[in-house]
Amino acid sequence: MVMDRFLPPSLQPTSVRLRQLVQLRSAPKRWPYALAAAVCIAAPVTFGWSLGNVSAGVIATVGAFTALYGADRPYLNRALVLTATAVGLACAVGLGVWSQPHGRLGIISVVLVATFATFFCNALRIGPPGAYMFALAGAVGTGLPTQHMDAWHAALLVLAGGGFASIVRLTGVLTDPRRPERAAVASAGMAVAGFLQACGGPGEDRARHAAAVALHDTWTMLIARQLRSADDDTLTRLRAISRELHLLFIDGVNAAAGSTDRNALAARARNLAAEARSKDAASPREKAEHLPLGKLGILESLRESLVWPSPILVVSLRVGLAAAIAGVVGIALDLERAYWIVATAVLVLHQGLDWNRSLQRGLERVVGTLLGLALAGGVLWLAPQGLWLALTLAILQFLITMLVVRNYALAAVFITAIALTMASGGHAAGNIEELLWDRAIDTVIGCAIGIAVLLVTAPRAVAAPIPQEIAAALNAAREVATFAAGGDAISAAAKRARRNLQHRAIALLTAYDLGAGARRQDRRFSEGLWPAVVATQRFLYRLLAFCWTLEEAGSDAARDMARAAFGANGLAGLSGALQAFSIEASGGPAAVISSDVPDFLKKDLEDLSRSLVRQPERAAG
Repeated sequence: MVMDRFLPPSLQPTSVRLRQLVQLRSAPKRWPYALAAAVCIAAPVTFGWSLGNVSAGVIATVGAFTALYGADRPYLNRALVLTATAVGLACAVGLGVWSQPHGRLGIISVVLVATFATFFCNALRIGPPGAYMFALAGAVGTGLPTQHMDAWHAALLVLAGGGFASIVRLTGVLTDPRRPERAAVASAGMAVAGFLQACGGPGEDRARHAAAVALHDTWTMLIARQLRSADDDTLTRLRAISRELHLLFIDGVNAAAGSTDRNALAARARNLAAEARSKDAASPREKAEHLPLGKLGILESLRESLVWPSPILVVSLRVGLAAAIAGVVGIALDLERAYWIVATAVLVLHQGLDWNRSLQRGLERVVGTLLGLALAGGVLWLAPQGLWLALTLAILQFLITMLVVRNYALAAVFITAIALTMASGGHAAGNIEELLWDRAIDTVIGCAIGIAVLLVTAPRAVAAPIPQEIAAALNAAREVATFAAGGDAISAAAKRARRNLQHRAIALLTAYDLGAGARRQDRRFSEGLWPAVVATQRFLYRLLAFCWTLEEAGSDAARDMARAAFGANGLAGLSGALQAFSIEASGGPAAVISSDVPDFLKKDLEDLSRSLVRQPERAAG
């Protein structure tokens, strides 16, 4: 059977379209954030100038990169992230400075910093700019003019700059202590409204996943990133709004395509978004009795990331390999600052992007750097000192922050200029032409190494995780079904199972996104799996919706509802079908659906069965 409704021609899966699934959260105004970053860069230089030691101020500006992290987190959680970032940057620079007298040891230090930073930033979902700034800090440390400065002294300067940046980034707590949480709930409200409007249309599957991701992010903000004792009127209100949004989302999942109240439901979601955005409570809210768990914990995330072949572990080892090759090439070519090659190779790979986006990022970096060298040459020739240096760095950082999200190639122009200016340490450069020529060669070589490593280490394998993620999601669904059949949706174990199932649903789309952005011959295999991905997600969200219905019904009514839905043999039939589907997704024989599966899941299971039968033939090896 041809499942045309899974693949309408206007929605052929591509990496660009799938990225839109998780980009519906409204972007905040960037100019206040950019202004704060500029202040953080300029202040250390200004302070150093006032003390007659501009070089020390420039070294401290490396710590100012701390301001780029944790922008969308609750303030207390942001403080923890900023503190860890400042310490990490200080250690990276200190290690780089310490390795200066030891020659090639500097390259080894940058490789280690890049590899470990990539793993921890991705595993703990630190967010942009991720591991690159740590690698860049270590690289800059190996080239800073610190002849009269010990490694610990340089590290303390960076830590001081990071401490100041942290204070600046936390000042918003004085005027609006719950602004990040309100923004997250408001964004989720708009995503839910978009899904409700899309129900029954060609964009339903994409909108449903986007709303689910936004709601998951909201619970992460309101639960996982809060202190256990955190409980005030605003947080209580936002949790209640988020719960109501989730119930609206469930209504959309359960609604028929021709539901007549979708517009009313969407309007209610938008009203809730507006209520969340407002600082004033529009109506009193009762404290929610049961709350979901949000994202995986730190230890759970690290443990999952260490299991081979997790995407995060693969990316980390890939970065380490590219950084090591780049360092060896730099030494072999006797380049004065081989760390620049390493940093460029890390930039291409550290986010774990697919082939298309990695290639695009590399090309943007090369073009932006080559153009930025002209700007850097002008800045180095002018050799601004004191307050002029502080102003120059502030302007460059402001432009970078404003541009980096929407136009990376243009941002790379200013990134190059600020990196070379900071590396000069506030001193006049010697042979500017030779310096610029060396950086151009380093950038081209670094990007080429990054792309080559990705080409060799990520061929057809990018599509392999998709069947694995389908199987993992179905196995997680079996665990949730066990609790649901007993009417349990609120015990600690049931909540963990539901959280894990939501995590697997998101991971499935992430795996598909990587495959859909692969090279052409590899992309065909991934796109052929799209019907199975969609069918799996529809089933997962239907099951999660049932759990929310059980939770809303209360304990006694939930048990009666579960008995009515599953019957006497429904759990056994569903568990057997999911186990068979999991085996089929991994390359086993075709599964057979038992007649005992619950009626509310039967149609989704039939769609899943047909989609798995139509899986593309796997390549040998």
